[in-house]
Amino acid sequence: MSTQRAERQPAASDQVVTYESIDGIAVITLNRPHRLNAVVPELVERLCAALGQARQDDVAACVVTGAGRSFCAGHDLRQEYEPISEAEDRRRLHRIQDVTRLVRQAPFPVIAAVHGYALGAGCEFALCCDLIVASMDATFGFPEVGVGLGVTGGISRLLPLTVGMAKAKELVLLGERFSAEQALEFRLINWVVGPGEHLGFAMDLAARLRARPRSALARAKHALDLGPEVGIEAAFEMEISSALALHTGADAQDAARAFRDRGSPLVENTGAPENLKKDQ
Repeated sequence: MSTQRAERQPAASDQVVTYESIDGIAVITLNRPHRLNAVVPELVERLCAALGQARQDDVAACVVTGAGRSFCAGHDLRQEYEPISEAEDRRRLHRIQDVTRLVRQAPFPVIAAVHGYALGAGCEFALCCDLIVASMDATFGFPEVGVGLGVTGGISRLLPLTVGMAKAKELVLLGERFSAEQALEFRLINWVVGPGEHLGFAMDLAARLRARPRSALARAKHALDLGPEVGIEAAFEMEISSALALHTGADAQDAARAFRDRGSPLVENTGAPENLKKDQ
């Protein structure tokens, strides 16, 4: 398997976020393992840049993970900062929101491969992804209220849509941590795998997605992201517009030809790998 790195990047050990493009799959790694990948402004900037690089590289899928013992333990509260103006603070917060914006705008699926802590901003980084694989040792939570902060990353919108308003308020207002198994029960994540298996499993998923028609994937992701935010008639029209564009595209014609050539049934087997534990 070949690995291509962006030429302009310094040695990986010097970066707070690393980027690789591996056979059409981007791998973005939060890389402050000595601080459990806790968030500082440079990490946010580098994460946004890496997501932009993945789009520039025209990858088929992207995996976001963390180096060391955790995915991301939230904001680095031990880091001392110089006082900044409200305008500067607003720009900083908008940049955090850009992570979710970039994930949602990406024409490819973004997969979070989570282990250890995924707290606060780290939990938000994971939950904004399209698919989430978590190791059994993963711990999630929204501790912001308890330390006098607020949630970011669109969680005030995305979390109630996923778990309902009552559960969202419980998770945010109480700030209690919850396990990967609980996150699966809450339907916040897609799969729970054995310790240390999260990244390999995410890469396998990315490879499966890479084999699927790009334009259909991009349009399906876009429609599902916008669906809860528009009325049913707008959803109907969006689906029709997407279908019409896809019907005349090369991907649909190639897929139909491939099915005919190999005599396959019209319904493809889309089962997940057997070694995963999936929400039923």
